[in-house]
Amino acid sequence: MGSSSDAILSTGAESRLGKAFMRSVRESLPVLDDPLLTSYIESLGRALLAADRDATGSFTFFVIDEPVVNAFAGPGGYIGVYAGLILAAETESELAAVMAHEIAHVTQRHLMRGVEDQSKLAIPATALLIAAAILGAQVSSDAGMAAIAGIQAAAIQRQINFTRDNEKEADHLGITTLAQAGYDPYAMAGFFERLARSSRLYENNAPEFLRTHPVNANRIADALGRAGDFGARQRPDSLRFQLARAALRERAYSRAEQSVAHFGNTLREGRHRNETAERYGYALALERAGKFAEAQAETTRLLAAHPSLTEFVTLNARLDLKQGRAEQALKTLKQAISLSSDNWPLRIAYAEALMSSGKPTQAMSELSAVARLRPGNSALYGLLEQSAMRAGNQAATHRFRAEKLYAEGDLEPAIRQLEVALRQRDIPYADAAQIQARLETWKEEKSEQKKRGKDRP
Repeated sequence: MGSSSDAILSTGAESRLGKAFMRSVRESLPVLDDPLLTSYIESLGRALLAADRDATGSFTFFVIDEPVVNAFAGPGGYIGVYAGLILAAETESELAAVMAHEIAHVTQRHLMRGVEDQSKLAIPATALLIAAAILGAQVSSDAGMAAIAGIQAAAIQRQINFTRDNEKEADHLGITTLAQAGYDPYAMAGFFERLARSSRLYENNAPEFLRTHPVNANRIADALGRAGDFGARQRPDSLRFQLARAALRERAYSRAEQSVAHFGNTLREGRHRNETAERYGYALALERAGKFAEAQAETTRLLAAHPSLTEFVTLNARLDLKQGRAEQALKTLKQAISLSSDNWPLRIAYAEALMSSGKPTQAMSELSAVARLRPGNSALYGLLEQSAMRAGNQAATHRFRAEKLYAEGDLEPAIRQLEVALRQRDIPYADAAQIQARLETWKEEKSEQKKRGKDRP
């Protein structure tokens, strides 16, 4: 299961490569920083990781807001799931199957084996090439550089293309993880087979998953055989899976009126799998259409059945805000947090409500608490930067901007932002000490990179 690739990069170097890769992803694709959708995909990922004895180290799960039926695993345990995959999965077990497959690619270091020959490149360059190869991204806007990078990306693509053995290993281990996590082990084969059928019907529009993870009869048969070792398991889909799908369907409509019509019709005609999820989608559509009273009527109905569900609590508070009931929104969210203090989507909703209510300093305090729960989250540091700016705290603005840059793998600009932060007037001694300590740590990291010759572009 292991290889010489284990010695290619230290844990720290692979982590930096992952951050640089993620920065390229963000520049190329619409990463969806929605707290509710992110927390759902993270919770599913964590359930699978808990069942995988090989899963060690850090994993980051995120959603790409594109109607593509695919997923990918990058260096450092970054696993991207496209919105199109979540919508295409007919059951939660099917979605879990693809994620378990991608987790296996990470645990077995298939990517690191594939880029073994690139280990002498600088980390930023390697990350850029991996992103170009995996995502098909444009590497450089300059035509000459793009041509050179294109050649390099083509070479690295040949190296990281998952071989049949890698795919078989990822299927084998993924199905084991799937079964041990309590999901249907037959879901992987079933999903593969359904995608293969759709590709035969629409040859010119085959799902992207089939182009990056080729499926044939032998692979489906192998997956069925492996699933047979565990036997079928019926597991009802979680409500959060259905709510995530409803939210993504609602987002897929370009105009709010279309979305309202879609969900209104499906509810009237009873054409839905889960009425609660369908009503949630309808409430979101009404909110986007500016029909706040109607949206709140739907939300009140949902809360009556599920009074503590984060999706419904945050939607209800948002609707209160939009109808001028800020204090009620804040009270609702604060009460919900008192019952679930580690619920970070709730706390972000509360911070955003505080900002909307003209209380940016309190929002910054709340977001700082969330950052302690979720260190290294670039989107969260972006919100902290906004709250500090609204509060007129220049030192904190530069400090959080620095943390955002660092989380995205951009060390040099991050260092410069901390230096600017330290030059601001009237910084409390404790804050200055923390910024100085962080600056020294980053400068040491930069020095170590130079010694290894890995910081040259």
